[in-house]
Amino acid sequence: MGYAPYRGIKISGNHGSPVEDELTLESPLSISINGNAFSITMQTPGDEEDLVIGLLNGEGILKRNEGIPELKVIERFDGGSIKTLDVQISKDLVESRINSRNLLSVASCGICGQKEWKEALGKDQPLSVKTTISGIEIEKMFIEMERKQSTFLKSGGSHAAAIFDSKFKLMAIREDVGRHNAVDKSVGALIRKNQIDNAEFLLVSGRVSYEIIVKCFKARIPFLAAVSAPSSLAVDYAEELGITLLAFCRGESATAYSRVTRLLVMEDLNNKSINLVHLPNRYCITKTE
Repeated sequence: MGYAPYRGIKISGNHGSPVEDELTLESPLSISINGNAFSITMQTPGDEEDLVIGLLNGEGILKRNEGIPELKVIERFDGGSIKTLDVQISKDLVESRINSRNLLSVASCGICGQKEWKEALGKDQPLSVKTTISGIEIEKMFIEMERKQSTFLKSGGSHAAAIFDSKFKLMAIREDVGRHNAVDKSVGALIRKNQIDNAEFLLVSGRVSYEIIVKCFKARIPFLAAVSAPSSLAVDYAEELGITLLAFCRGESATAYSRVTRLLVMEDLNNKSINLVHLPNRYCITKTE
């Protein structure tokens, strides 16, 4: 099963109510070759052997007419899905076809190619902020971002990332064919202008995976809002890293999955006896008795 239930706060304007959504699971798959760490890729659990063979074929490390290499499961997660998979390849092929970062998929996967997935997190403390937000401000920021998406308006084929300050003023917007590249460009623009410390909101035009959360955290931006769905790992780490994650942002409506006390609707929710709780492997919101 590639999904799991997560609870959040559905906001509309200045009002909110608890909801439960099914989110696509995301977890890291570590790939080793002949016992040596090669890379990791973020994926939905299931069919890991197929994924590894297809990925290595696509990267030119394996070729379809050379036979199927031996695959060995090295480690599993508690739920049973594969965490580490080793591929046995002849040493001659390893030496001729592999370098330290062989993967071509960096435009769509900000962490693919690293050998340890937690390398991306670093040791910074979770984000803390006093800013609050409602669906009204979220809609206004998305409207402004959409107006500035010149490439998308012409081609319909680009992603966008926009950064706003605490007063909801647009600071930077960049477009790219890759979701992660658009985020990197907008963050990089503010770093080059020495304005990144004023960044408060990151808006993205697509879905949110773990890698986008990491980029938001490293830029020290406490709010992340997306048009589409988040993955399970994105929600888990947004809560842990101190990021208020809002998804399915359409008009004045959005669903918050982490750090929801920063929502202006919390007074409304407190009247409904809503409390934050931490459940194994996910953060969610439930009603008290």
